[in-house]
Amino acid sequence: MTRLTAERTRIGLIGLGVISKFYVAAFDRLPGLDLAAVCDLRPDALKPFQGVAKCYTRHAELLADAAVDAVVVNVPNDAHATVCADALAAGVAVCVEKPLATRVEHGRALAGLARREDVTLFTSFHRRYNSAVLRLLDEVSAAKAPVRSLTVRYLERIEDHAGGDRWYLDAERCGGGCVADNGPNAFDLVRLFLGDVEPTKVDVVRDALGTDRQAVVDLRSTRGVTARVELDWSYDGEVKDVSVELADGTLLFADMLAGHPEFKGSLWHEYVGVLTDFDARLRAGHDASRDGLAALELVDTVYRAEGAVR
Repeated sequence: MTRLTAERTRIGLIGLGVISKFYVAAFDRLPGLDLAAVCDLRPDALKPFQGVAKCYTRHAELLADAAVDAVVVNVPNDAHATVCADALAAGVAVCVEKPLATRVEHGRALAGLARREDVTLFTSFHRRYNSAVLRLLDEVSAAKAPVRSLTVRYLERIEDHAGGDRWYLDAERCGGGCVADNGPNAFDLVRLFLGDVEPTKVDVVRDALGTDRQAVVDLRSTRGVTARVELDWSYDGEVKDVSVELADGTLLFADMLAGHPEFKGSLWHEYVGVLTDFDARLRAGHDASRDGLAALELVDTVYRAEGAVR
């Protein structure tokens, strides 16, 4: 992968939906990164950026004109593959919101394109930068006993979290339901602690429209450690946590929402972590595609094990 040598990284933000404000705020805390351009199909969404960054209504125009080193792709899930492929083909590094794509074959194609073009492709898993998760990771690393099991819970009512981005509720555009949307973040946390894993048991509950609203996925690491991911799109409230049991019976825990009473309040610091890590990998010239593809492959495996046709 080609290293970035410029003193500052010029970044374009493509898509100004509900998550974009966390990226925009992160730029204010990272002096080495410049928000050089923004893009959205809606002209009204661009108005706050007039005179601050170059504004575009088509991502192809941004890629051709803005002279950016990288882009953050924050468009609806079903557009990830197209926008990412266009950026990579233009030689522009990509930080894409999870999931990497809605279909595993598209994710594999993107990873292959990034390697061929020698361009960084990075998936934004913001929960791995959560302060409680990082503390738990340190505790596990310092423990004398190995991990026996791990549980990740990702419970919420999706209608409360979608905001104006109602495409989340369209399974075709989202790539599915809770497994496709929250699954990648949860699976990535399992991999952060345990490395590569594979599902051993899958239980998915679908609503009358056929959308997966709850799921429990049991997994096993290559070292034989067990894990469980619990997903719920119909939960009355919000729970995002990680529990670890060590071989000596010690229980360790991280509540990702603790200390962040504001709705989505933890995302402010998590997205600082996302952009910091992305810039570091871009500058080091690292191939960063593996994590995004691994999470997408786990989503695909769960749906296939369930017997869903995608």
